[in-house]
Amino acid sequence: MGLTAGPAQHSTAQPDRGSTTERARQSTGGTPGHERSPGPHGDHLGIRRDEGIVHVAIALRAGRSDGRKRALYARIAALAHAYAGAEPRNVFVTLTENGPADWSPGHGEAQYLDS
Repeated sequence: MGLTAGPAQHSTAQPDRGSTTERARQSTGGTPGHERSPGPHGDHLGIRRDEGIVHVAIALRAGRSDGRKRALYARIAALAHAYAGAEPRNVFVTLTENGPADWSPGHGEAQYLDS
């Protein structure tokens, strides 16, 4: 998908959103050319995913060991398979770690900073 100046061009073809996003990240310095984020389908790191992909995104306080994270990933994949029939290869988990200042449980306050 190319970007051009001038009047909007209308097309019924769907853009490849994954490659468009990657190009934007690379051109703004956010991603080296050799580092590509995995798309929803296809191969990444030797894992063949298909349309049955399940995305699990978890925000949590920083501090867990790599071993605990690995155990969490394995347990999520096992439970997704047991309860929903998701193939473990299709269970894509991301963790976003943060600190006390990154949470506001309510009232627009940072209660964890005060505890």
